[in-house]
Amino acid sequence: MTQRVAVIDYGMGNLHSVASALEHVGALEVVVTHDHAAITKADRVVFPGVGGIRDCMDAIRRLECDQLLEQAITVERKPVLAICVGMQSLMTASEENGGVACLNQLPGEVRFFGSPHQEADGTRLKVPHMGWNQVVQKQAHPLWTGIESGSHFYFVHSYHVVPDDPGLVVGTFDYGLAGCAALARDNVFATQFHPEKSHKAGLTLLKNFLSWDGTC
Repeated sequence: MTQRVAVIDYGMGNLHSVASALEHVGALEVVVTHDHAAITKADRVVFPGVGGIRDCMDAIRRLECDQLLEQAITVERKPVLAICVGMQSLMTASEENGGVACLNQLPGEVRFFGSPHQEADGTRLKVPHMGWNQVVQKQAHPLWTGIESGSHFYFVHSYHVVPDDPGLVVGTFDYGLAGCAALARDNVFATQFHPEKSHKAGLTLLKNFLSWDGTC
């Protein structure tokens, strides 16, 4: 299976760390771009992101990356991996910045952890949720191949995804609530954690993405 990967660049985040990780695990060619022709040529698409959702959505729409994603997901049916704010951007709307409409590729909301955020016993938890946390696999998926349930991945986020359909959740984390660490539908796999920063488990997930045919 060919492995030309387009990392969508809308100016938010260190996208080259994602590109370097993909090259490390065997991608034939990785291009960081928002050029329509280059993304159409790619065999699979990665949609990362960090930062505030309003700025991200403004940039996504200004550069017509929303159209690129619509084409890749629903028309060309390419394997798509969304990461962190990329995952949040696929939802219907986010509470961040007073409420922001997102891409509605995956129906659901992005919600703030809360302030104060705490465990059931009253222990205070810092927001953002930053650092290593276990991901419990809730459903089998090709991208989990070779990764044990309970493996640690690296998170940095103050908001978490709540899909309308709980059946889309394929991985959870525990941080004062059972949050969505990963969700999947058809040719889309999305993670709240950063696989490119998650050492062996994250690199294994990226390698699995390179051979994934976009089906569950």
